[in-house]
Amino acid sequence: MRGLTKVGATRDGRGRASDMAGDRIERSPRVQQTGWDVVLVWFMRLTAMVWLLKGVSTWATILDVFPGARPFEAESLGRQTVIVYFAVIDFMAAIGMWLTSAWGGVVWLLAATSAVTLAILTPHLLPTSIPALGMLGGIIVIYFALSWAAAREVR
Repeated sequence: MRGLTKVGATRDGRGRASDMAGDRIERSPRVQQTGWDVVLVWFMRLTAMVWLLKGVSTWATILDVFPGARPFEAESLGRQTVIVYFAVIDFMAAIGMWLTSAWGGVVWLLAATSAVTLAILTPHLLPTSIPALGMLGGIIVIYFALSWAAAREVR
């Protein structure tokens, strides 16, 4: 994952960048990715594909694509709100996770934890089975574990 650095910038004794050299910003040279970094990127991309399918399924619910399903208009206002919320945030999370950006992980965690919270506290708005909740919780734990391992790995 590449970052942006100020070209010609130097650091003072406290680690702050000195502005004496210039203001040009360029991509920093590619840093060698380590084992856990690669695992985390693959995990994020696989999770992104799952969340993309979840978003498509949510939009299919809104558009009444599933035969025999209750029409979206017949749902309560609270349930409609939850469906639209996840229709938007699932796609945002999928894009951010695919790009392996920091904001993608944050949006994905927001989507995943709000799904768990809504399923536990208001099951009438987001009915979810216990195994699905366990799987979602497991994915969250794996994401934190891989992020921790990648951050602790010596570069």
